[in-house]
Amino acid sequence: MTEKEKMHSGDLYLPNGDEIMTEQFQCLEKLYDYNMTRPTEQKKRAEMLKEMFAEIGDDCYIEPPLHANWGGKHVHFGKNVYANFNLTMVDDTDIYVGDYTMFGPNVTVATAGHPINPELREQAYQYNMSIRIGRNCWIGAGAVITPGVTIGDNTVIGAGSIVTKDIPANVVAVGNPCRVMREIGEHDKEYYFKDRKIKL
Repeated sequence: MTEKEKMHSGDLYLPNGDEIMTEQFQCLEKLYDYNMTRPTEQKKRAEMLKEMFAEIGDDCYIEPPLHANWGGKHVHFGKNVYANFNLTMVDDTDIYVGDYTMFGPNVTVATAGHPINPELREQAYQYNMSIRIGRNCWIGAGAVITPGVTIGDNTVIGAGSIVTKDIPANVVAVGNPCRVMREIGEHDKEYYFKDRKIKL
């Protein structure tokens, strides 16, 4: 198995070989161009994202600057995904995001990790575990999602949370490490923020 093949296997590999670096720099050039677009160039941004990402659905909006190790090459977005500024995706392997999911500013989604063994780290060994975020999730500002995590549909991850384990669907989860605080229920159909009632 080549080092490039190991990127998606979960095995330890060395990420700095010529084959990997050449392709990665090509992706980063496209990302640089995306981040240099003007606010009025919405159509151009949408076209660029289709070239940069593995998959991206209709009506997605990603506010520059976007940061991604591979410029989105291993990122799979559904439709109507929204990301506020400074979304960081360490997309050394696949990141899957469902329809209608929203990212607050300064969220990090990191598939890459390094061994605890200091001798291996010194040699720059790395491993990657894919991340899956469900449909209609809200990932709050400054949240960090670590390698291998799955987040279920409709779930809210509170601002500043560090998600180190899977989080089920239909819950509010917060903290460091992130834990389920409660299920989404009838109260949430009546109130949108503290004691403020929904009036539409």
